[in-house]
Amino acid sequence: MITIQWVFFLVGAMFAAWAVLSAFDLTNSKRFGNAAFWALVALSLLAGTWLGDLANGCLVLGLAALASLNLIGRSKPATGEEERAAAGALHGNRLFLPILIVLVTAVAGTLLYLYTPLHQTGLFQANRETFVLLCLGVLLALAVIFVWLKPPPLAPLQEGRRLIDAVGWAAVLPMMLAALGLVLAETGVGRTIGELVLAVIPEGSVLPAVIAYGLGMALLTILTGNAFAAFPVMATAIGVPLLIQGYHGDPAVVGAVGMLAGFCGTLMTPMAANFNLVPSALLELKDPNGVIKAQIGTAIPLLAVNIALIYFLAF
Repeated sequence: MITIQWVFFLVGAMFAAWAVLSAFDLTNSKRFGNAAFWALVALSLLAGTWLGDLANGCLVLGLAALASLNLIGRSKPATGEEERAAAGALHGNRLFLPILIVLVTAVAGTLLYLYTPLHQTGLFQANRETFVLLCLGVLLALAVIFVWLKPPPLAPLQEGRRLIDAVGWAAVLPMMLAALGLVLAETGVGRTIGELVLAVIPEGSVLPAVIAYGLGMALLTILTGNAFAAFPVMATAIGVPLLIQGYHGDPAVVGAVGMLAGFCGTLMTPMAANFNLVPSALLELKDPNGVIKAQIGTAIPLLAVNIALIYFLAF
């Protein structure tokens, strides 16, 4: 059986390669900081399962120390801007073919596996099929690139390092914030929020409870940067005990549209680094919060619409 650990090994090997390449990058004055940071990420992926809680905690503290002490810097691109522009002009939209290979392999492969007799083979770990097939799609796309474009052997790793250095420490923020949701749920934050909401909202008032749920999803997402981190907290606080069990709301609507309300918060926070800081870094925008400022005008009205949908469709 191919388990999620295989994915961790593959991604960890990629980060380890970036760490080695960073250490030998003489153009980056902070190359050893970069190398140490990506090496710690690689260690977490490759051996985190066996390191234990204390060692993993120290590893996270090491990442935080390297980032907070500003020991990470941007590397010099392996290819110049003019060279990349020339390649784009030569091949045009055909350069999107490898991306399509990744998407088709992940989506079509998952559907084919889950809804055909292939599922009975038990080839992939349950509920991890898409992750495995996504990695397979990347490997297939790389094979096509090497056959088609014939780049230097280290070109994918060097270009990947250029992009990951542009993002910097924020690249690991989504993983940490996703774990934060479980921590908040386990520590009883959801129950505390629920008690506070019940103390303020009059019993039997559906609309105020829906508004509190929708706003809570958005605000907690703004704080944590991840709607998946906010959902277990707000579901425990308001969604399940109040809207579903108390007022008999449709669980599908409360859950699905509640997540959409959380995603509205994603559009408005720098904590959602993969959505808002990464594009700014890759596009080299002068304003690092430019993406957020462009999205707020959409996020706020959309949040109001989602709250209305929960109220009118779930009850």
